[in-house]
Amino acid sequence: MTKLGIIFGGRSGEHEVSLLSAASVIRAVDKTRYSVVMIGITRQGRWLLYEGPPDAIEDGSWERIAETDLKNDAEGSRLELMGDGPGSLKSRIDFALPILHGPYGEDGTIQGLFEMIDIPYGGCGVAGSALAMDKILAKRVFEQGGLPQGLFIPLLAEELVEDWDGMMQKIEAQVSYPVFVKPANLGSSVGITKAKNREELKSALVIAMEHDRRLLVEQGIDCREIEAAVLGNHRPEASVIGEIIPSAEFYDYTAKYLDGGKSRLCIPAELSENVVNEVRRIAVEAYQLLDCCGFARVDFFVERGTNQIFLNEINTIPGFTKFSMFPLLWGATGLAYPDLIERIITLGYERYQAKNSRQAALRLR
Repeated sequence: MTKLGIIFGGRSGEHEVSLLSAASVIRAVDKTRYSVVMIGITRQGRWLLYEGPPDAIEDGSWERIAETDLKNDAEGSRLELMGDGPGSLKSRIDFALPILHGPYGEDGTIQGLFEMIDIPYGGCGVAGSALAMDKILAKRVFEQGGLPQGLFIPLLAEELVEDWDGMMQKIEAQVSYPVFVKPANLGSSVGITKAKNREELKSALVIAMEHDRRLLVEQGIDCREIEAAVLGNHRPEASVIGEIIPSAEFYDYTAKYLDGGKSRLCIPAELSENVVNEVRRIAVEAYQLLDCCGFARVDFFVERGTNQIFLNEINTIPGFTKFSMFPLLWGATGLAYPDLIERIITLGYERYQAKNSRQAALRLR
């Protein structure tokens, strides 16, 4: 039986979201095919083996349980990231499925670890993960690819600290209020603020600076928030299209995870066939431009009145909670949650085997 390592938690500001997503995945995995090995990463970066119910992952008590197990059975609960001994990560799992949102999980770092120790894994590789996580770099690539985007201004925290008034004037010369301010390297709407005037803009920038030194200011658009899910390696496919109708002014962290499902998801989105087809086309093209593979969710804005499409961003490890758009979109497309996980694992093995086949072919030349 395949030892499936589900890795959750992490050091990012999206730690709690990862716990919710991972618990949902663990419950859905086909236990007749996979032996689930649960590995949690604390906010301090400690890796711990966990054996217990998914409920304890959701409420955060998994960490106390794992620490107690390690204290009582240091040898049996030992986990080493490198090497191939009895307690090593490589010996404990056959396949890694990282359910880690944000930095140190979705940005290519943990994918690089799996590459180094030669463990097949689900989702995007190092380059695709790193590019998609960095909103500024992703937008530059989309720009070069000619994909439609809203107006954006990249900034550095150091520039703001050196000359707040000058940078405020620079921003206001390029965009009009309202604007959205984001850290370049976070997801789940962490650190994102809507600003309607200069005072709110400065406060929003300070909030974003708490999360990253690289910041993004985007022109606000009177829009509908549209999302597509993508699966595949060299021949990716897009799901049906969904629309988010947020409970808040925009789809922020609270609206996504803490409002008890008050935000509405409309699947399929009520859009014309032409708009739907164009969103799906752009989703696949954006996915390929960033060298994504495995799976991702692609987010869009569709302007009210004009139906003009703006590509927003790609999330390479989207939410997997019961409220999350990604599994719901594939469910509406005909792929049930357990089958979706199976497909992600299959795609991970497919990429791993293709890489090894290329390396074997080169050795024979």
